Amino acid sequence: MSSDLPDNPPIADADRVKSVRVEEEMEQSYIDYAMSVIVGRALPDVRDGLKPVQKRILYAMHEAGVSSNAAHRKSSNIVGDTMGKYHPHGDDSIYDALARMAQEFSLRYPLVDGQGNFGSVDGDPPAAMRYTEARMSSLAEELLTDIEQDTVDFGSNYDDRLTEPAVLPAALPNLLLNGSSGIAVGMSTNIPPHNLGEVVDSVIHLIDNPDCAIADLMDYVKGPDFPTGANIVGRAGIYDAYTTGRGKLRVRAEMEIEEDEERIIVTELPYHENKARRIERIADDVNEGTIQGIRDLRDESDREGIRIVIELKRGANPDLVKNQLLKHHLERTFSIITLALVDGQPRILNLKELLEEFLDHRCEVVRRRSQHELDNAQERAHVLEGRLLALDNVDNVVELIRDADDRSAAKEDLQDEFGFTERQANHIVRMQLGSLTSLETVEIEDEYETLTEEIERLQTILGDRSELLGVIKSELHELKTRYNDDRRTSIIEDVGTVTHEDLIPEEESVVVLTESNYVKRMPLSTFDAQHRGGKGIIGTGLKDGDRVSAVFQANSHDYLLCFSNKGQVYQLKTYNLPEMSRTARGKSAVNVLELDADEDVTAIVNTDEFNGDESLTMVTRGGYVKRTPSDAFNNILSTGIRAVKLEEGDELVDVTVTNGTKDVIIGTEYGRAIRFDEKEARSMGRSARGVNGIKLCEGDRVAGLVAVSDDDESALLTVTRNGYGKRTPIEEYRSQSRYGKGLVDIKTTERNGPVVALEAVREHDDLILMSENGQIMRTHASEISSQGRNTMGVRVMCPDDDDCVASVDVIPLD
Repeated sequence: MSSDLPDNPPIADADRVKSVRVEEEMEQSYIDYAMSVIVGRALPDVRDGLKPVQKRILYAMHEAGVSSNAAHRKSSNIVGDTMGKYHPHGDDSIYDALARMAQEFSLRYPLVDGQGNFGSVDGDPPAAMRYTEARMSSLAEELLTDIEQDTVDFGSNYDDRLTEPAVLPAALPNLLLNGSSGIAVGMSTNIPPHNLGEVVDSVIHLIDNPDCAIADLMDYVKGPDFPTGANIVGRAGIYDAYTTGRGKLRVRAEMEIEEDEERIIVTELPYHENKARRIERIADDVNEGTIQGIRDLRDESDREGIRIVIELKRGANPDLVKNQLLKHHLERTFSIITLALVDGQPRILNLKELLEEFLDHRCEVVRRRSQHELDNAQERAHVLEGRLLALDNVDNVVELIRDADDRSAAKEDLQDEFGFTERQANHIVRMQLGSLTSLETVEIEDEYETLTEEIERLQTILGDRSELLGVIKSELHELKTRYNDDRRTSIIEDVGTVTHEDLIPEEESVVVLTESNYVKRMPLSTFDAQHRGGKGIIGTGLKDGDRVSAVFQANSHDYLLCFSNKGQVYQLKTYNLPEMSRTARGKSAVNVLELDADEDVTAIVNTDEFNGDESLTMVTRGGYVKRTPSDAFNNILSTGIRAVKLEEGDELVDVTVTNGTKDVIIGTEYGRAIRFDEKEARSMGRSARGVNGIKLCEGDRVAGLVAVSDDDESALLTVTRNGYGKRTPIEEYRSQSRYGKGLVDIKTTERNGPVVALEAVREHDDLILMSENGQIMRTHASEISSQGRNTMGVRVMCPDDDDCVASVDVIPLD
């Protein structure tokens, strides 16, 4: 069979045919596909915290007027608008994104206000889009505010019919508020949600302190705040995530043991936990014998919250059952990867970088908004200037317009005769006669004056970055006031699933620290009370050149804040200190406190009785005093955190607990003392230096600090270096204003030596005194006579000639 076709038909447009290697084409095509998924689908933008589909849904709702004040609209209508105008990727993916933005158990601050079934924490899917309705939440509107004022760039949509924003203006750091999760090609992101008030405070702190450390920001951002509450176990994972961009959290359910009812109540579950499936698996493990001690399990959850009731068998150990539940079901790991798009490129960011990127974006938005407002204001002012000029020459202007052949001629004549610009002339010829009244003139002058002030304000913002940042701070404060709420997720101590603490007996201990950072604890019962004036007994062994720096009493289960002379504060549990004999040297404190070589512990505060209303009042050798709320010391790293900013050459000497109703007495080594109301030292943050507390004589230094009041039973105990001391009634120290020289407290003669310690004691308390060479003595406070101010005191302890008193602590005996 013949054919008219040639053997080698010509190739159309042969010059467009290009020969390539298959592996090269596959590689490039895959890279293009991967970047399309990364940038266009899976990862959020660091500036507004949204993925493209989320941004397009919100913008479509904004364009359609589906605001928080409008009526709800069918979800299918919103999905159709989004898909037809901006996101041609299928309605299922758009509706899934819309539904998630409406779920209160998925987003900490939902961006969509849903009406209908949008799914549940039991894993139930949302109802079909034709049954549900939605509108923007009020917080979502904050992400779109000022979008019409040229605040962000716009680009063409997928078919070039419309334009869409490249990013939303975002008045709040949504990426941290609501977090994000997504899997791209070769990478993924998993950013947890946070508390709005904490994040806003951290942004404001960054504005005020652009060179601050990440640890400083963590004073404000305590950790993730999940919409489902629950507990984060330990802070190590939080610290890793905020400093490196990667970390692992242990998230534990909130449960309560009701021993009288023999049951455990679970009220909060870890984030993204399927409640119904988890209950089924607990039941399976109970039936299989993996978990023992449970006789019944039921779900009593309702709209008010989660309530899972676990009934225990008679005689079952609730703690053991709880640990089994935690091990198998009610504790899970949340891996954090703070991966987001920065300038179109995926980057892993730490906490400070995330906040800086948002702040840079917000600065650009406010700058562009201010420029837009300035342009409009200047344009309006320009028109008003023309109107005012026309009103000043109203008769001539009216006559000129009336004599002109047409409107165009009138405009040209106005420009030639009075110097109007084209825009001013065009406006004047369109004015109505009614606008030429004297009342209208006053209104125009008032508007022009207001515009002039507005122009000056906007020019100041555009010309001064500090003013621009001030605008951002003001707006953030306002948003915090409007949307802030309480933290839902608690951060609890990481003690593992085995409670070793229960195996440690509670007992009163004496803790000894040396200048070479050796530490140990001994039972308080080791030391019997003696009469004053004794030498004491050996309390610790010392290596050559070492000296005792501090001694204090604590319960073995107490949590202690240890303040160092360098202004750092560390946290430890008393039982973590090594228990040793009286004659033992102790062990290096670096095992429990990461102290520097020249750093000594100078003050210890017991936190077990804190209720959140106290302040820690501190004093330095140089006489500065500062109060800081106790809750500022809730999140203490293993390496310690800053407690006070110190001047060069100064050091922290003492810390006491006050409650807003106390007076403080500062005593000096030369025997002077000043008493004033604690409120004279205003409450400050941890990084502050404080204010002047006492005016020191040349060569004098602060020795200690106590908190007192007239209505308690305490007296002021003053002890000197050579072992002399006295008790003086508090009322003998009249209240003064801070930063005075104070009164004479005790005579610091050659016999007495300088003051080494001040304590508030009651007559029935005991005292522990320790010398630099390791002698320790316990005595009754009543053994020390009560004397007035400006006296010599009596012998309290009799150290050797080459020894002296190093530290004094009070043992309360109620």
